[in-house]
Amino acid sequence: MAEFSKPAVTKETGIRHFLAAASYSWGGFQRLLQESAFRQELLFAGISLILLIVVGASVGEIIIAVVLFLGVFAVEAMNTAVEEVIDRISPEISNVGKHAKDLGSFAVLCMLVASGLYLLYVIGSHLLFR
Repeated sequence: MAEFSKPAVTKETGIRHFLAAASYSWGGFQRLLQESAFRQELLFAGISLILLIVVGASVGEIIIAVVLFLGVFAVEAMNTAVEEVIDRISPEISNVGKHAKDLGSFAVLCMLVASGLYLLYVIGSHLLFR
């Protein structure tokens, strides 16, 4: 029996690798934009940044908020990835699939609460102690 070998996958290096990785990230961002939860989180981030500027938050406070929002977006992306994989490998309803999706959702909730608490603290401190 003849043995067939798979063609070698060529791994990009240097600037080509960077450009390929950037295109994959852009594709992930475009996919995430299809999720209403992500669009709501983007809106929340935008409104929050405007509020921080209006109340006179420092550059450091705004940077921390941006980092927290990026964390929300990253966890939302991972949650969406988990949901996509579960739906692909286990389209039927199962406890394992439900638990995986619930855990991803909980991770997003934790990041949203962390961001919300930080925003309440910063905005509240600027409004109360002017």
